Amino acid sequence: MTKAVFSIPNISCEPVKSYSPKSKERIELIKEYDKMMSQVIDLPMIINGKKITSKKKISISPPHKHKHVVAYCHYGNQKDVKKAILTCLEAKHNWKNTPWEHRAAIFLKAAYLLAGPYRQKINAATMINQSKNAHQAEIDASCELIDFLKFNVKFLNEIYSKQPDSSNGIWNRMEYRPLEGFVYAITPFNFTSIAANLCLAPVLMGNTVIWKPSDSQTYSAKIIMDLLKEAGLPNGVINLIHCKPEDANKVILNSPDFAGLHFTGSTRVFKSLWKEIGKNISKYNSYPRIVGETGGKDFIISHKSANVDEVVTAIIRGGFEYQGQKCSAASRIYIPKSQWSKIEKKLISEMKTIKVGDPRNFSNFVNAVIHKNSFNKLKSVIKKANKDKKAKIIFGGKCDDSIGYFIEPTIILTTDPNYDTMKNELFGPIVTIYIYNDKDFEKTLTLIDKTSDYALTGAIFSKNREAIIKATNILENAAGNFYINDKPTGAVVSQQPFGGSRASGTNDKAGSYLNLLRWVSPRTIKETFVPPKSYQYSFLKKDL
Repeated sequence: MTKAVFSIPNISCEPVKSYSPKSKERIELIKEYDKMMSQVIDLPMIINGKKITSKKKISISPPHKHKHVVAYCHYGNQKDVKKAILTCLEAKHNWKNTPWEHRAAIFLKAAYLLAGPYRQKINAATMINQSKNAHQAEIDASCELIDFLKFNVKFLNEIYSKQPDSSNGIWNRMEYRPLEGFVYAITPFNFTSIAANLCLAPVLMGNTVIWKPSDSQTYSAKIIMDLLKEAGLPNGVINLIHCKPEDANKVILNSPDFAGLHFTGSTRVFKSLWKEIGKNISKYNSYPRIVGETGGKDFIISHKSANVDEVVTAIIRGGFEYQGQKCSAASRIYIPKSQWSKIEKKLISEMKTIKVGDPRNFSNFVNAVIHKNSFNKLKSVIKKANKDKKAKIIFGGKCDDSIGYFIEPTIILTTDPNYDTMKNELFGPIVTIYIYNDKDFEKTLTLIDKTSDYALTGAIFSKNREAIIKATNILENAAGNFYINDKPTGAVVSQQPFGGSRASGTNDKAGSYLNLLRWVSPRTIKETFVPPKSYQYSFLKKDL
């Protein structure tokens, strides 16, 4: 029982390490990477803290060395999913009644463990499993996850502190109860931190979770579970399952105790899950919370007043970091005609310096795409563009899957603002550029707003404040995260809460208190100190 009102420790964003040559962190990371690459481990399911193995195993290989096996993931079935549900319900009572400061202490301990002994473990695992270079692994798997762990505690404290007013003789209180049932977290391959937070945000608020990670993120998922165990998270609070999506969904979405979905993935899958939940709505004990971030077709528009070097840098970093496998990655670019010759010259010159290959080589800016299916999809897009009269590949276009799934950073120039690669999410290192007439700046803003179904991120580059204001207003609903003179990627926890609307999701802003609020069901408590002893009000009395 809490016997005091506690102040949490000071919270700040985790500094990003440089990994410069001969630095301590670089030496430590290489050592951990080589160690992991030299061994083959098992990736069991974890239900109620116990490792669950099976006869069905799938091999896990680095995307950049797809013939090299680093692990075997144990695949479960519907029986395992049912066991995970039962475990969630059994663990719920003790976990929701754990005083908030003790839940917070587990999270803070996990953050400091991750900043210390687990830092290079999670970075190396992310480099191997998801083919991220050292910088991308550092800002994702280490820094962002540390920030999620720490700032979520701060947000919890702020939420719990929000209390209603009380009038004379009355004390009004607000409780923030966890949802009644369990939460189902379906997580993506591309961000280790997001995969973890989709579980951790509901858990901090007193919920228990079934976690189904992407098959392409199971290796780093194991490190997360190891971290949480060492931090003191009780058994059964998070139950990790590996199985076919249809096996998990059939059991979970039919359970009366299903209370919420926390999802990051494709729009198509999210819509199908929402449809299934709707079909089963009469089965549930309460209306489930549905929270999803699904994808983007993110833009950069350059105004004629923009700085050329800044625009080029934003295109390259925004479009090609982590092979464009970010839902926030810049993929459609709008350049004024007056700027194009200078931007093209600078852009092609810079692109020629980009190296592609294994993340073990720190000079490689671009690494492998996640798997064979992604490689084949992107290769077909490039092949089509090479044949299409409306498109011209001005840089890149090479594809090689002999060792790893490598797609050369590719720039397509199109004469059609509604060309396929201007509208459809590709999730790879392909950027499409459209040249507009300077006088059509405002029309182009409207075009951007109407071109895509998505509304996740976007950016305006301009030194003209009037142009910035126009872009901000016209593109009000085109992006949940809007950037002025910066690339449309790299949202920082607590600084740029992340999420979009339209086909990009429910915009519940991970990295802020808003997301945590979705995982509670508030209860108002009114206590009257001197209750009335008669039903009769003064107005009922007779006139004298």
